[in-house]
Amino acid sequence: MSKQPTKKNAFLVLFILLVIAIFVSVIRHQLNKTHFNDGLVNGNTAGNLYNAGLFCERGETIYFSNPSDNHKLYSMTAQGAEVKKLSDDTVSYINADDHYVYYVRNNSSKDSAFSFLKWNDNSLCRIPKGGGEVTVLDKDPSLYASLVGNYVYYIHYDKQDASSLYKIKIDGNERQQVSAHPYLTCSANGSYIYYNGLEKDHNIYRLDTAGDAAVSVFTGNCYQPVVDGDTAYFLDADNNYALTLADLSTGETKVLTDDRVDTFNVYGSVIYYQRNHKNHPALCRIGTDGNGQEEVCEGNFTDINITSSYVYFYPYDNDKMCYRTPRTGPVHVSQFITNTK
Repeated sequence: MSKQPTKKNAFLVLFILLVIAIFVSVIRHQLNKTHFNDGLVNGNTAGNLYNAGLFCERGETIYFSNPSDNHKLYSMTAQGAEVKKLSDDTVSYINADDHYVYYVRNNSSKDSAFSFLKWNDNSLCRIPKGGGEVTVLDKDPSLYASLVGNYVYYIHYDKQDASSLYKIKIDGNERQQVSAHPYLTCSANGSYIYYNGLEKDHNIYRLDTAGDAAVSVFTGNCYQPVVDGDTAYFLDADNNYALTLADLSTGETKVLTDDRVDTFNVYGSVIYYQRNHKNHPALCRIGTDGNGQEEVCEGNFTDINITSSYVYFYPYDNDKMCYRTPRTGPVHVSQFITNTK
């Protein structure tokens, strides 16, 4: 005859099961716990975010919207090795810190994923940097996301206010409207964000994210300012959208090129830009001092994204085709293709 379990044994089993349940709960809590940034982190460069934020470099990793796989989220090394798929979302406006990748997803668009007023299944998301479960920070249509510290600033759309500037904490809390106007907060330096005015003027403004107050720092008809220290690069709408440099401390300006410019990106001491010309459009590059101007590739290109090693760019009418060239040194244009199998 088998021996019946004693009350002591039954209690021991219940105790062990309780300990296991608590342990699993703690582990799950730690996995789901948001890792906040200790300091002021800027999630991507201004030039990349103005150009749809399709590439983002953080440490030794490049996070990118893969043109070889319907612009889904991938990672790779700076040289293009160790390619890894992180999400099935179609992504743009990528930002990253040491723990997460932030992006805008647009999974329903049947054509380009990066046109401004495409509100199909367009939301602000966060994912662990190595891939995993996606956290939706804002389910409403979002664009031009920019990570500053523990907040993401972005253009939010709803039927009541249309497009306006919002911010949200990286854990999905404290969502609030910063301005009723859809300022592009691409150019972030530390706790400051720089943008051009929209409703009354096109001056360059500086927004202090400590209290979200903004002041004008340069007077002009400016478009898409990229600010580095006391230097601002922008397109001068009063001068045929010429690429222009301004010293914010003195107000002095310098025209870097007389070309009419469609879009540009600044990285270190070099600027890549799209020359708007009826007969000779081209992707060009020039030094930040205005010297060394040269043509990179003839044709109309857009979405110029730059990392420490390469410049990535797309034909104007084909976002499935991506080219790249070394950021510095001799020009060598090749098609950027990844093996997605």
